[in-house]
Amino acid sequence: MNMGDINSVLLDIPRFYTALAEWLACLLCILRMRRRINSWNLVVVSVGVLVLQFFFLILTDNQEDFWWIVCMAVAVGIMYIFIFACCNLSAKDAGYYCVRSFVLAEFMASLEWEIECFFYYGMNWACFSNGILWLMITYGGVCVIYCLIEKKSMTQEELNVENRELISCVIIGASVFLMSNLGYTSLKTPFTVTLYPEIFIIRTMIDLGGVAILYAYHVQRINLRIRYEFESMQNILHNQYIQYQRSQEAIDLINYKYHDLKHYILVLKMEENEQRRRDYLNQMEEELKGYGMQYKTGNQVLDVLLTSKNLSCAKKQIVMTCVVDGTLFDFMDNIDICSIFGNALDNAIECEEKLELEKRLIEVTAFSQKKFLIIRIENYYEGELEFTRGLPLTTKKETQFHGYGLKSLCYTVRKYGGETDISAHDNWFSLKILIPM
Repeated sequence: MNMGDINSVLLDIPRFYTALAEWLACLLCILRMRRRINSWNLVVVSVGVLVLQFFFLILTDNQEDFWWIVCMAVAVGIMYIFIFACCNLSAKDAGYYCVRSFVLAEFMASLEWEIECFFYYGMNWACFSNGILWLMITYGGVCVIYCLIEKKSMTQEELNVENRELISCVIIGASVFLMSNLGYTSLKTPFTVTLYPEIFIIRTMIDLGGVAILYAYHVQRINLRIRYEFESMQNILHNQYIQYQRSQEAIDLINYKYHDLKHYILVLKMEENEQRRRDYLNQMEEELKGYGMQYKTGNQVLDVLLTSKNLSCAKKQIVMTCVVDGTLFDFMDNIDICSIFGNALDNAIECEEKLELEKRLIEVTAFSQKKFLIIRIENYYEGELEFTRGLPLTTKKETQFHGYGLKSLCYTVRKYGGETDISAHDNWFSLKILIPM
């Protein structure tokens, strides 16, 4: 075959190859994420998308320049819908993964067609004339290598991609696509290549560079997120301990006031009007009940922490009951005790504040069984809870800056070789902690 024939072959990648590459790239992402649909539903949707992508690209095969770019944008839109419909992701996260999948598909299709043309038309290996073998080898190899590289960086959690991050990702993807396909336009530019074999080499290299850049961007973002989570958990640990210290000071002041008021009561008993005296004394004694009741668990840190949280519950008309053996916590650092009970009770109190008064209830128990320390913190709740990786999703709007309280608690429990189990059944939220003693 002469050079003219080679050039005519290199002009265009078969549309089926492109459709298959885009579909595979999306599927690689979907299979590694938390999904909205599974089993046969996923199979049916996947096959339907493949057929849709194939027929759309075949029907738009003759479009050029502007309309060709429009058709490619529609193809990307199909990829986005495929990922968003199958994965339990936000719209921004789906867009982020769609861009990465599209650039991977461009590289996959370009590399396969360049290899196929080289061996068949350049080396005259006629036994591979149908190209199916090269398709399977190239696509399969790229998919396996990509999965191995992505194994450590892929996460099933939501990325919480921000607007500027999504825009940056889109700009990178669009730049890679435009630069790699510039040689196929009829426009004359300083970057236009006239030799068709070189066009494919340049396109493949640019697409490979795009895949590498987006991967590096993704890894950097994951590392920054891990660092942010670690720093957030450390801050929560520190803040819980500071809160404990302030609670100790506040309880000391309450104790002073409590003892002073007992002397005031003695004076008031000398009131001549018996009815007025009785009513006033009853009122004062009722007010003192909340301040005079302190927990004596056998652990000073727990005593202060539980008393402080109970006072907070009393102000918010939440019933909190505690049956805790504080002597079991002697092997734990004070700051870790504050982290476990402080974070758990803060979440429980925040949940109870939203309920009607008669439904506000928190129960705290801690005991030992078969050389294990068992902690249970339970509270009544209403509504539906969604879980991801064993932790409930935060109900606050700014999800990126919340939800670290329970993560900090789990991090502390794992320090002692323990495990945390969180469940919600029959309007009862239960946090169970098991730590070997």
